[in-house]
Amino acid sequence: MPVEIERKFIANPSVLALCREGTHFVQGYLFTDAANTIRIRRAGARTLITWKSPRRGACRDEIEFAIPPEDGAALLATVPPDRRLEKTRYRVVHAGATWDVDVFGGGLSGLILAEIELEREDQPVVLPPWVEGEVTGDARYRNSRLAAGLVPERQAA
Repeated sequence: MPVEIERKFIANPSVLALCREGTHFVQGYLFTDAANTIRIRRAGARTLITWKSPRRGACRDEIEFAIPPEDGAALLATVPPDRRLEKTRYRVVHAGATWDVDVFGGGLSGLILAEIELEREDQPVVLPPWVEGEVTGDARYRNSRLAAGLVPERQAA
């Protein structure tokens, strides 16, 4: 089974100067519990269904497959607004690594998250100057939780 190894960080607005061409995403969460997340995602012209397992550190199992756009639109239309989110994803290269920078809209406006996918969990990562803090293990920053439209309050360091 494919494994996603990913670290997630809060990014500050200075990264926006590096964000050129983005892909608009609309995501709806069909099901989430302690063991599973199932989402529908429209990413530009593509529509994808994704299942994700619980996180084990920076790792989790993930299965993703494309579906016809008309089926995806019908399925996404069934997801209530408090289980959906919109964001634009940009690809930004830093120190030879590609980062996914998500700029959120709606009730999440102002939130910018940056993710980096790794080949192994202990892989070193050179943090860009626009990264503020890691939120990989903070469940408040899971997209399935953010779909309710509330930006988590930042905790004092």
